Amino acid sequence: MPDETLPTLTQSAMRGLACRCPRCGKGKLYSGFLTLRPKCESCGLDYAFIDAGDGPAVFIIMIAGAVVVACALIVEVKYEPPYWVHAALWLPLILVTTLLPLRSMKSLLIALQFHHKAAPGRLIDRAPK
Repeated sequence: MPDETLPTLTQSAMRGLACRCPRCGKGKLYSGFLTLRPKCESCGLDYAFIDAGDGPAVFIIMIAGAVVVACALIVEVKYEPPYWVHAALWLPLILVTTLLPLRSMKSLLIALQFHHKAAPGRLIDRAPK
């Protein structure tokens, strides 16, 4: 695809949130829930460059933790329910706020990695003086 222009930052973000190929936006990124395909079925982009690491999980944990803790504190201060009510309320909310956005967050970070041409860090070769 040398004749096509690179996607804008907004296009890359939207492709990431849609779990599509970061280059063409047509091919699917995943073959399972979080398992990446080896390459794009549409444009042939090799997904070997992808290294999302723990970034998506960290973002999701921080956001979900803030939401759930804030809600739990408000409910505790306002209503003072028994512990079983807390378990019934917050365990499902934790599952929903962590598992549902994880796939989109991972593909968003992959798309941004592709857009910014992220690569592993390298040391500069310096000759001794």
